[in-house]
Amino acid sequence: MTSTLPAVTTPKVPAQRQPVPVTRSTSRTEPPSRLRSSRSDLALCGVLLVAILVVQGWNIADYPTLSDDEGTYLAQAWAVQEGRGLAHYTYWYDHPPLGWIQLALLTWIPAALSPDSMTVGTMRAAMLVISAVSAVLLYVLGRRLSLPRWAAGLGMVLFGLSPLSVVLQREIFLDNLAVMWTLLAFALAASPSRHLWHHFGAGIAAATAVLTKETMLLVLPAVLITMWRHSHRDTRKFALTGAVTACALIGLSYPLFALLKGELLPGAGHVSLWDGIKYQMTRPGSGFILDAGSGSNGVLRSWLYYDRVLILGGLAGGLLLLATWRWSVTARALAGPSFAVVVLAVVAMRPGGYLPAMYVIQALPFLALVLAGGTASVAHACLRRRRSEAEHRYVTGGRYALATVLAIGAGAYVVPHWYEGDRTAVTADANAPYRAASKWLSTEVADPGDTRVLVDDALWLDLVHAGYEPGLGAIWFYKADLDPAVTRTMPRGWKDLDYVVASPTVRRDAVDLPGVKAAIEHSKPVAVFGSGEDRVEIRQIQTAAGGVR
Repeated sequence: MTSTLPAVTTPKVPAQRQPVPVTRSTSRTEPPSRLRSSRSDLALCGVLLVAILVVQGWNIADYPTLSDDEGTYLAQAWAVQEGRGLAHYTYWYDHPPLGWIQLALLTWIPAALSPDSMTVGTMRAAMLVISAVSAVLLYVLGRRLSLPRWAAGLGMVLFGLSPLSVVLQREIFLDNLAVMWTLLAFALAASPSRHLWHHFGAGIAAATAVLTKETMLLVLPAVLITMWRHSHRDTRKFALTGAVTACALIGLSYPLFALLKGELLPGAGHVSLWDGIKYQMTRPGSGFILDAGSGSNGVLRSWLYYDRVLILGGLAGGLLLLATWRWSVTARALAGPSFAVVVLAVVAMRPGGYLPAMYVIQALPFLALVLAGGTASVAHACLRRRRSEAEHRYVTGGRYALATVLAIGAGAYVVPHWYEGDRTAVTADANAPYRAASKWLSTEVADPGDTRVLVDDALWLDLVHAGYEPGLGAIWFYKADLDPAVTRTMPRGWKDLDYVVASPTVRRDAVDLPGVKAAIEHSKPVAVFGSGEDRVEIRQIQTAAGGVR
């Protein structure tokens, strides 16, 4: 017989009402674990994407002016498509070839459907794909860095609709492709799921960005900072090790390629990766960026001409966020992009360095993010609810009024400037002289196949499609002085030419190219399109007797 203890009943005690904790509004909307499941995010991102594509795509072939760099990258992509090698002339390791290999893939279908359309103005449309992907990745990154929905949208607007962005993102630059891969690396590094394969993918994307444009090396520490902050403590060392290993192994494929070709180090009769790096590191500088009259200062002024807000505001925002990262949640979240802004600014300001006009492209997404993040911090300070019960209503109202005044003031300054800049981009025709010169060379020259023309790369593919022999009939003007494979076919120098197309680029750089300079001096214009510094002259070579060749 077993005995059981009587059940002990405990008297019910009335539940005491616990004080409800006061939560302060942060004006933040936490990003969902999967952005594609958030209708609000998808709707906002979709609307902004359509606006960006319309503004960037409208009039894309006619503005801005065609550049020689665009023509070079597209001509190299054409060479890849046609199986002629990595470049339309001797590939000399000026940049890693992955960038224009991607361009070749982007332009392959339209070029296959219409080979004559493989020209700079037409193929700019391919850059809209890059702009679209980059804009979406920037929004995703903003949300993953805990920016409120409206602030992530603001960053997308700053990145895609700034007049500076509209002009530069339209152009066929390797920097635009590298930015896309860099943003993918950041988005994977900040993945909320923290899967190890996301971090490995970030390393692969970062390496792809560097092999697209080598200057993206400057941004890699910012990717690691973002990964450090967003990786789990228990798996952080594996995540960072995997990302660095993946990035290094893929990055080493470039010197390995040169080694296997016997072109890693200088030697007789071949180009080398070492010579390419040496050229990039020792090329003549453009002066200190703050010295009036220097080339770098001229580049800076051209950037500020299009948009002062994004550059100055983003730079100030990056410095402020880095200075306050210990106290500000937003500053800690944006530590990676802020660091990228500061590093890129420091490199741009180095004395005696070379500053190309497209350098700012790699800074645009980070300037947009930190400016949007700084705006969110100000809005949070002004618009959150009462800080304490003791705060009077008029103080709260004053903060709201201040936020309203700041928003109206910013809009009153930015909107007219942006409107004017974007209106120019969608209405101006800066390339009419180039189109007219291309048409003249296609219709007025009796035998293009037996004619030799010195031309910049912006028109090189136009002439190839018109029947000029690639490389020897249509000659990229730099190669007439710098490429032995071309100079050997011109034993008499400029006397072996028929025409020289003196575009603004050719006239500017002829000062340092004796052969090109002599060709211009010993020619006379037979057709001139446009006026002033932007004119394009077609000049026919004159013999010593005063006749034509």
